Amino acid sequence: MTKIIIDKRFCGPPNSGNGGYVCGRLARHIPGAAEITLRAPPPLDTPLDAVATDDGAWQLRDGDKIVATGRPASVELARVETASFEEACAAELLTPVKPHEHPLPTCFVCGPARAKGDGLRIFAGSLRGHNAVLAASWTPDKNLAADDGLVAPEFLWSALDCPTGFACNCDPQTGSFDRTPLLLGRMSVRIEARPRPDDRCVITAWPTARDGRKRMADAAVHDRVGKLLAVARTTWIAVEREVQLGRRS
Repeated sequence: MTKIIIDKRFCGPPNSGNGGYVCGRLARHIPGAAEITLRAPPPLDTPLDAVATDDGAWQLRDGDKIVATGRPASVELARVETASFEEACAAELLTPVKPHEHPLPTCFVCGPARAKGDGLRIFAGSLRGHNAVLAASWTPDKNLAADDGLVAPEFLWSALDCPTGFACNCDPQTGSFDRTPLLLGRMSVRIEARPRPDDRCVITAWPTARDGRKRMADAAVHDRVGKLLAVARTTWIAVEREVQLGRRS
């Protein structure tokens, strides 16, 4: 059993952890690609227990409450979208949610209220003007490095999180974008390579399916020359705004 504390810096909603970051922290215990399912809002600044189960899976627990579960997974995408770094920077200008409209302005990954070097400040927008694919640039800060000098894996999980949430609100058939409140339900990631701090990276994300309250999207991270670093498959859940903010379960 290992203790994990989600520092308040890594919030998504104001009072709970960013889903991708939390998934990435639990996934550190799982060799290779992993699938993490969030069962409850991850509390901040609280000692949580990462516990191995008899079937080779892992649980993240807050006392008796299961916050997340994880297991090894095969993460193969039907397609992988790409963009140049310059195209990704241009897409950011077409982000469907402007800073003053952002539903979670202090989110570690996509919050516009976070300072450079504190939050990731990833602002995905329509690639080449079409909502079927979103893109963003990302240059990891030095404070994201692990002991080996490369960007820690949980920050790759983080970077793949919010762009897929925005992609889930894009309708590839009509090109329209809605503002349905969403929370990450499940995330599967395969990391091929980790960048170094200050490496220029490109994130792409695209919607794949909808099923009732569930919305699915995939994503990828490439380096500036087009080398694939990681891919993700995500499921988001449509919720009421008060639930998204953690004011009601």
